Amino acid sequence: MPITMPLKRIPKPPRSRPSSRQAIGPGTANFESEREAAVRGCSYIWASAVALLWASAACAGQPATPSPVANAAGSSIVYIARRSWHIDIGVAAGDLTPPLDAVPANFDGARYIFFGFGDKHYLSAKNHNAPTLLAALWPGRAVILVTALTGSPDEGFGASHVIHLALRADQMLALRTFLWNSLLTSDQTLSVYKEGPYEHSLYYLGRAKYSAFHTCNTWAAQALRAAGLRVRTSGVIFAGQLWSQARRLERDEEAGESSRASLLVSLPSH
Repeated sequence: MPITMPLKRIPKPPRSRPSSRQAIGPGTANFESEREAAVRGCSYIWASAVALLWASAACAGQPATPSPVANAAGSSIVYIARRSWHIDIGVAAGDLTPPLDAVPANFDGARYIFFGFGDKHYLSAKNHNAPTLLAALWPGRAVILVTALTGSPDEGFGASHVIHLALRADQMLALRTFLWNSLLTSDQTLSVYKEGPYEHSLYYLGRAKYSAFHTCNTWAAQALRAAGLRVRTSGVIFAGQLWSQARRLERDEEAGESSRASLLVSLPSH
């Protein structure tokens, strides 16, 4: 997920929790404009770089498993939020049990936490020019952008840009495990990489590599697949490819066909 606004280098935040933070959510100043400017969609890298290549040719540690929630019999919601070319995966902060509860602990009053996958090289580059775009084609380090909300996801992203899907307890556990395993840790300790591009956002280093064929949307599809949802991950590069699948799952769920939304096979126990 490329960052299209210039960022100043910010020292790594201290491990101690700040004494106070401002309110989080869409009501904060410039939240919408900064968010949209910062996250146009990681697939823009792919499209732009491929276009540049075509033009050039024409011219010449062991992962941990999060603990289950106390109410194992209940169901939870996974939120799929579309930001133009990019898709985030979100859950209620209360569904992030140890060790993932270290993420919402960085934000006062956070009700929902959203995760997005992006290219570290593009983020760190001072100039987002042709060489930078071309470099994003090749596998490289990734980051996970975390966004915290105190309002509802529908308020934060717009109701038409959010899909809600119900998960059983075992599905939510599998999703949490995928999210935790996506984060780079040191001795099972999670550390903030740097401040995010807008208020109430933070970057963490990712385990997986980012490339033209493993974009933010590929990662999001893998997250939903890991949760036992009937989602195709192969060949998913652009947001629309995943969004159409999530819409189908939403329609199936609304029609009461939960067996179609979820995979027919049982998820492995953790």
